[in-house]
Amino acid sequence: MTQKTDFNLVIVDDHLLVADSLKMLIGMFSGYNVLYHAKNGLDLQHKMNAVKTQPDVILLDVNMPVMNGYDTMEWLEENHPDIKVLALSMDDDEAMVLKMLSKGANGYLLKDIHPEALKVALNEVMEKGYYHSYKVAETLLNSLKPKEVEPTIKLNKNELKLLQLSCSELTYTEIADIMCLSPKTVDNYRGELFKRFNVKNRVGLVIFGLKNNLISI
Repeated sequence: MTQKTDFNLVIVDDHLLVADSLKMLIGMFSGYNVLYHAKNGLDLQHKMNAVKTQPDVILLDVNMPVMNGYDTMEWLEENHPDIKVLALSMDDDEAMVLKMLSKGANGYLLKDIHPEALKVALNEVMEKGYYHSYKVAETLLNSLKPKEVEPTIKLNKNELKLLQLSCSELTYTEIADIMCLSPKTVDNYRGELFKRFNVKNRVGLVIFGLKNNLISI
């Protein structure tokens, strides 16, 4: 585990009672400091721009007025990609789980989670970079069941190779070495696939490829 003693945390939820309860609960966990609470994504933007100390991890509600969790996740990925995000919701709908993960969330939690499970989730996301509960793991596995390939999906040899290697833990630089291409060329292929498949990140790219039986693991 990283040598940092305390992690700064921010809660984003439009329900004050839920936010206060989470703040009290997390206050009992060693190693975590709640910086503040934001009532939606826009409020989070204002507060992050107004304070010097940035959070290490954010507990992000999915369903919020003004700016919901999906839009907030996109903003965070674009402006603060190093911040870990655990999505929060009362809903365990598979489409919602996959959408938040594909937008860059590092985990997905139900609001009725047991306090000890929340502590485990926070620790794991800071140690490993992600946290997947049994429910989320099951959802991911279900989403990977291959479907018929759409006739319009055509990939050249390099695009297909990049898609397959994206299933690994290799960095894009390492993938470029394996493919005997420059990192810039690989970035161009990646950007084109993101655009063509309408995905935001590597997770979304891999999920799309597996769901459409373009690649296998």
